[in-house]
Amino acid sequence: HQIQSSLAPPSADPHGYWHDCRLNFAKCTRPQIQFLQGFRNHMLNSIKDFSRSNKNGLFINSCFAHCQTERQDTWFSDNSPVIGNKVIALAVGDWYFDRAGVKVIDCPYPCDNTCHHLVFS
Repeated sequence: HQIQSSLAPPSADPHGYWHDCRLNFAKCTRPQIQFLQGFRNHMLNSIKDFSRSNKNGLFINSCFAHCQTERQDTWFSDNSPVIGNKVIALAVGDWYFDRAGVKVIDCPYPCDNTCHHLVFS
């Protein structure tokens, strides 16, 4: 969803270079994937200071899905995305209720086969 809304919306892509990638992430070209990995790396570098605090938690998966906490299928169901063996809801609960520190970062796309790559039109 971030690709559709922020990184490459149609208004910023008049020649349609990102069109196929926006609609089906499996159709992203190698340079597009490299660009997305660069965006990921930049984001991870930006949160380094934030992640040092014991009060803060992280659950950063490599799924092409925005607002995963709003959907039951990505938040807490039998086939929700996981990092390690935890779904988002359990990781957030562990962090929120101080059961465990949660600072998990997924491997880069496309390694996570638990993802629901959601495309909204």
